[in-house]
Amino acid sequence: MSDNDDTRFSTEHLGHDFARRLADLEASTSADEQAAIAALPSGSALLIVRRGPTVGARFLLDIALTVAGRHPDAEIFLDDVTVSRRHAEIVRDGVTFTIRDLDSLNGTYLDGERTPQGVLSDGSEIQIGKYRMTFYPSRHDIPTGS
Repeated sequence: MSDNDDTRFSTEHLGHDFARRLADLEASTSADEQAAIAALPSGSALLIVRRGPTVGARFLLDIALTVAGRHPDAEIFLDDVTVSRRHAEIVRDGVTFTIRDLDSLNGTYLDGERTPQGVLSDGSEIQIGKYRMTFYPSRHDIPTGS
């Protein structure tokens, strides 16, 4: 066997299709989660942890300002050193939700892109440190045809 034929040291490359299928699995919702999302009143939303130390945890967004961070008083308490004490905030304005990074060390990611702020939409992925969460607004607030 020549060096060119030796597969012991080859690297497998996983394509975009594999990454998409993995993301679909992580974003899929259980029947219980679907029921919780369906029960959300207008003007509220739900974050569900998809990856991180507390997979499956749910955070209700129903106030004007929600802080996520490692500080015990944060409305969304994320207990990991990859999370700043006051990492990000989610602001509700009517039925619109935005996320804003609070000058955290590791940044805040929205749909895979590091961002200082952004508007959340149905299915948006938020990453704060090790935590990846999916955003689900009230079904009453999604425009027809979306």
